[in-house]
Amino acid sequence: MTTNLEVAPVGPALTGRHRAATSDTTNGSRPGPAAMTSAGLFTVLIGAALPMIDFFIVNVALPTIDTSLHASTATLELVVAGYGIAYALLMVLGGRLGDTFGRRRLFVFGLAAFTVTSLACGLAPTAMALVAARVAQGAASALMLPQVLSTIQATTHGEQRSKALGLYGAVGGISTVVGQLLGGALVSANIAGSSWRPIFLVNVPIGLLGLLLAKRTVPETRASRPTPIDRLGTVVLAITLLSLLVPLMEGQATGWPVWMWVSLAVFPFAAVAFVLIEKRAERAGRVPLLPPTIMRMPSIRRGLLVALPFFVSFGGFMFVYAVTLQEGLGLGPLGSGLALTPMAIGFFSTSMISSRLVTRFGAKVIPMGTAVQGFGIATMIIVTLIFWPHLNVLVLAPSMLITGLGQGMAMTTLFRVVLAHVPAESAGVGSGALATTQQSSLALGVATLGTLFSVLSAPAELGMRDAFALVMGVQVVIALAIVFAGQRLPDPRR
Repeated sequence: MTTNLEVAPVGPALTGRHRAATSDTTNGSRPGPAAMTSAGLFTVLIGAALPMIDFFIVNVALPTIDTSLHASTATLELVVAGYGIAYALLMVLGGRLGDTFGRRRLFVFGLAAFTVTSLACGLAPTAMALVAARVAQGAASALMLPQVLSTIQATTHGEQRSKALGLYGAVGGISTVVGQLLGGALVSANIAGSSWRPIFLVNVPIGLLGLLLAKRTVPETRASRPTPIDRLGTVVLAITLLSLLVPLMEGQATGWPVWMWVSLAVFPFAAVAFVLIEKRAERAGRVPLLPPTIMRMPSIRRGLLVALPFFVSFGGFMFVYAVTLQEGLGLGPLGSGLALTPMAIGFFSTSMISSRLVTRFGAKVIPMGTAVQGFGIATMIIVTLIFWPHLNVLVLAPSMLITGLGQGMAMTTLFRVVLAHVPAESAGVGSGALATTQQSSLALGVATLGTLFSVLSAPAELGMRDAFALVMGVQVVIALAIVFAGQRLPDPRR
């Protein structure tokens, strides 16, 4: 297929200083970017899928990695946390670098780095070497992923953009499920006695294919007047995210030393300092890392406020579900991965028709989908309490299918709502902010809900069954909150 997607027109004007500093190549005397072809869209979606798959693929492999590399609990959590923190930390910077140096160029560089670091993960001789490779892999993902949304924003518009964003949302959601499915299958297969290593090595041929396609099919876009990197804003944002994510993800495993409490105390001050620095930079005529005028757009402001709890819930759900099935029910990597199949089917089904749902119902699709998701999780709680310890994949399948149907409706539409009104010249800012919120929230979900589950599932506390039910109950409460908050989301059809 070579059907072209049309070039996006420039969106609503920014302030004079932003227009001068960040206008896209679609403005001025320079020719606009080439239209995105179906082959180009396929290629960038490969780049969207790989980072999300690798965020979740290790969930089902951690026990095997522990056996193979004799890693401590803290080190195992770093295998997950190191990737997620580096990923979230550099996302906005990655979007800005793409605006400045060319989005295709950064996409290719990020994909090449991701391929090399995946090879390093697969060949890691020790647990700490694996942690270091995972951090580098997360950094490579942060350079690659923002270019996907930015390129879609800059080279499509109208219904073409709606369909492309719908596919992006679908790929993002399916990838999280595929990550655990694929991870379970590869670990169980134990190819040539390689144990867990193929979960990373499989990225190498896929990455090489993506590199070959990218240079031929992905159009180049960039800001026509590159802006200097907001160094101070970048450093303070890094301090803000690190001061929150590191303690939450590593606190329990390390016994909550004093420095972690100090780090948490630093977080609110760093967050306030970041906001003040960005406002001051904008008033001075510079272009901050996250321009307040862009972040105040209703679609971004309200959309991100909904995205944060949604992805916290999603990240926690995927982690807790995998642990419960492996450690609580003894299903093993393959069994716990296969248990996600009904959810994958449901997610894919509704994400593929999300564009038509939005055409008819607008932003209401998000609270509608979240309500369906909440009902599915509530059903899961009931069957868990009734059938434990004889819970199996077939018993869970109906509730997982319902949950996936709701998630596909909500998540896919959420991407469209947040980015619907972002002008093409600010594509890097919008996509970077959304991707950072998504990854930070996923990491927060693993840290907070995962920690809550670990504490409650201890034999001296509630035990595995009741801990799972309680954490899933928290998910239902979050879903209800999103149902109400989602009523105020702007209509992406306007």
